[in-house]
Amino acid sequence: MPGSERDLDRLAAAVKEAGAIALKFFGGPLKQWTKGAGDSPVTEADIASNDLLQKRLVEPGDGWLSEESDNDPARLQARRVWVVDPIDGTRAFIAGREDWSVSAALVVDGRPTVAALFAPVTGELFLSVAGRGATRNGATIQASSGAGLEGARVGGPKRMMERAAIAGTGIVLMPRIHSLALRLARVAHSELDAAVAGGNGHDWDLAAADLLVHEAGGLLTALDGQTLVYNRPDPVHSVLIAAGRERHAALVDLIRAQTSGPV
Repeated sequence: MPGSERDLDRLAAAVKEAGAIALKFFGGPLKQWTKGAGDSPVTEADIASNDLLQKRLVEPGDGWLSEESDNDPARLQARRVWVVDPIDGTRAFIAGREDWSVSAALVVDGRPTVAALFAPVTGELFLSVAGRGATRNGATIQASSGAGLEGARVGGPKRMMERAAIAGTGIVLMPRIHSLALRLARVAHSELDAAVAGGNGHDWDLAAADLLVHEAGGLLTALDGQTLVYNRPDPVHSVLIAAGRERHAALVDLIRAQTSGPV
């Protein structure tokens, strides 16, 4: 079996198993706390899912970068790095919402090559291998076509999106999707025509969705038009735009004009 197919099979099974673990905690009593100097929440479900994914995925020589693991500088010397968010959208998870996901990708030489995104509550499994397209529950997905913004369904940070809408472009503001990975994946299968990340996305939020969007015929870039590089010392990214290839440039121009900095 080719390496990428083997990795995809392992990854798909792992995210489904991690999602099943998270679902056991979902909607019930939950131990939770905040991490670091900020107010970012973490729960016992995040940790259990994280531990499962690391156990299932990492093989000798692989690096590991996860929101719920201590940063291991050894990842910077690894060619293959698993980039994981065991529960992307933890606040939504705690609140009993459905818009959270398990996001994981294999990054090789700075770019995702195999990706899986699992939304356990809705039962959606997104998979992709570089150069082989993207699927949702086994069906091929494609980003929406069209170059204009009139009527385009766009998801993103509320204040940024409201400023963009005031510009008179005719974009349709969609309800917020709390998992950034899932928000971007909605572009890959045309539920959204475009999505914006407000400027504090991390590798683990983005790597899997990045591959899904590109393999579905879309683009995910920073406002300078550059694709993202993963597994750098600082895993934080600036404002990002995801859209079909024809529409992407117009949205970049709009957000660049309306934004003076991260939101």
